[in-house]
Amino acid sequence: MKEVGSACPVDPEASVLLHCGPWKGLREEQVQVELSNRYNRRTVAEVEQHIEEVWAERITQKPWLFNGAKFRLFSASLVPSPSCSTLGGAGNTSHWGCNVRRGGGDAAPMEGCKIGGWREEGCRGSGEVEGGEEVPMRWEVVGQKMQCPPRDARFPTHTEGRASAVPPLYEGGGYASVNCSCRQRGVGATLLTLQLGLTCYKDFLGTNWSRRVGALMARGEAEFGDTQALLAQPLGVGGVLRTSDGLIVLLRRSQKVAEAPGLLDIPGGHPEPKAVCQGVSEDCIRVEQLAERAVVRELFSSVSAEIRDEVNIPLSSLSEPVLLGIALNHTSAGRPSAEFYISCSLSSKEVKDFYWQGGPEAHESTDIVFLSQEEVMQLDESASLWTELCPSAKGAVMLYRLVLPDKDEEGMCSVTNAKSI
Repeated sequence: MKEVGSACPVDPEASVLLHCGPWKGLREEQVQVELSNRYNRRTVAEVEQHIEEVWAERITQKPWLFNGAKFRLFSASLVPSPSCSTLGGAGNTSHWGCNVRRGGGDAAPMEGCKIGGWREEGCRGSGEVEGGEEVPMRWEVVGQKMQCPPRDARFPTHTEGRASAVPPLYEGGGYASVNCSCRQRGVGATLLTLQLGLTCYKDFLGTNWSRRVGALMARGEAEFGDTQALLAQPLGVGGVLRTSDGLIVLLRRSQKVAEAPGLLDIPGGHPEPKAVCQGVSEDCIRVEQLAERAVVRELFSSVSAEIRDEVNIPLSSLSEPVLLGIALNHTSAGRPSAEFYISCSLSSKEVKDFYWQGGPEAHESTDIVFLSQEEVMQLDESASLWTELCPSAKGAVMLYRLVLPDKDEEGMCSVTNAKSI
């Protein structure tokens, strides 16, 4: 896997799966989800027994714990707007899409073009089709041309029954990080598709957070060709909150929380299936009951709700969230989190005053810390403060630096340091 960019710190606890730098972040209308039971965790009898044993032990130690439904991230696909340009100048309509997920084989970005042939800039096509299936292929930019080496049988196809599907990107034993070479923002177009299933907190404790997670990942790779197949992989959310006077908000986590006690974090949590399926018991929520646009709305609105509850500032003071990308927490087996940028109409002093008044989730943190944008942009593994950040905060900082370094007239930021992978 290549580095995402020179501005992005390298850290064993966190990494960037996918970033939205080419568009300076994505709005809600530019994101869609696909919900299916195919995207749920694979079940194996011995693993299910282990999960139940872990859960029984945890609720004995902490009787107040309760299970809750979560969304499970299976894959994420970035597809540029048809109006964007890549290899050529303005008006050139060629583009390529990328999917990312766990799987076997080498990293292999795909482009629809004839096997073993050349595509001049500006050309478009759906790719060569054999037996009704899309053929996966590598690509390589050579000058102003795109070269596709011969078909490699190691790379499986992934049509999911849709003729327009783009095969996913694979990397042996781990996620592959990608970004699109497009540098124009496709406003209003669907640019990111998240394939989601359902999971729960109990499954997370018994898989991602289990002492046996290494064995579970090895078994997933051996039996399903996917190290994540047996893991819960609940999708979290986090918010990089910027005050009106240009400071980034961090919270000091309480010593009583289960994960990363005492470390600095950004406000965050999880989008909740129960918010989309109100009136249904969490144990009874099924994929078929969830409306896809409502799930996208919950994904974006949940991060604002987390900021309200943890920082105690009103929703009316927050801008619409802008999706920076997805980061992985490797202290919990690569658990994914969607990280957002949100600006606030309140000053850092006003935010601090609200925080100390206490909100619904005030017990989760003990202090509020403010960093200047300059300090955030200089954060890397050599900085003493870096060691005080929990993995989710590290991933959010990486994405912020890649996607939104400098504020522009739209209230967001321009890309200065992002590199193509």
